Amino acid sequence: MPSPFNVTEFIFLGFSSSQQVQRVCFVIFLLVYAAIVLGNFLLILTVLSSASLGSPMYFFLSCLSLVEICYSSTTVPKLISDLLAERKSISVGGCMAQLFLMHFFGGIEIFLLTVMAYDRYVAICKPLHYTTIMNRQVCAVLVGTASAGGFVHSIAQSLLIFQLPFCGPNVIDHYFCDVLPLLKLACSDTFLIGLLIVANGGTLSVVSFVVLLASYVVILLHLRTRSSEGRRKALSTCASHVTVVTLFFIPCVFIYLRPSATLPVDKLVAVFYTVITPLLNPVIYSLRNAEVKKAVKNLWIRTVKLARDRG
Repeated sequence: MPSPFNVTEFIFLGFSSSQQVQRVCFVIFLLVYAAIVLGNFLLILTVLSSASLGSPMYFFLSCLSLVEICYSSTTVPKLISDLLAERKSISVGGCMAQLFLMHFFGGIEIFLLTVMAYDRYVAICKPLHYTTIMNRQVCAVLVGTASAGGFVHSIAQSLLIFQLPFCGPNVIDHYFCDVLPLLKLACSDTFLIGLLIVANGGTLSVVSFVVLLASYVVILLHLRTRSSEGRRKALSTCASHVTVVTLFFIPCVFIYLRPSATLPVDKLVAVFYTVITPLLNPVIYSLRNAEVKKAVKNLWIRTVKLARDRG
């Protein structure tokens, strides 16, 4: 079967053609990516090393941090290297791999956030049965299901793009390979495929977002019967989840729930769910959670003490 790709590479336009702007962006994104990796890795290490963070909520949080590192790593390192390159190119194979991995980890994040909302619902609305319902086997199954859901979502998006013929031009007005910019370059009618992509990516984002908001509404209604201290603690945890969910889903809905057309603002909007959200996740969950802050402090004290003993 002949390959539908008559081009061997794609060229990114990036954010700006100005060398000065690119150098400034290089420093900013390099620092941000380092903060994403270090912040999320610290959160994972804190959860794994702290006995007080053994509940399912923190297990899911560590899984989310791992996904955030992988998710941002599919686009940000390439963006950083391209900011110093005169020619911002990517091979067709690399483009398809980037497309698949971005939607794979993005899909996992969507399902994992839904799992975390379910965990909070059980913990707040059915506290006496929480340890029974959310046992280790159930948690492992939920994470595995989220991974399988991300794979199905990603493979569907990738197959829709992979069957399109690309015979030129090969310039992508973006900083990474995504479905809508690639649809614009296809030399065939993409109307039906565009609808299928919207049905897959856009509908998944909207349905998940609505389900998440509905679950938190149920939780808030249930909290009316709690004591003021219990209500305050539960609201603090739920507020962190709602903040992360909003920062991730609103840009996704804007990008993927519309006809197959690209807008100049798309690149800036994409920064929110590919860079800003992975950066803010550990900050939001750490600063708004006393147990995490205490565990981070204890981990730091143990690390300093170990370093002194070795020295």
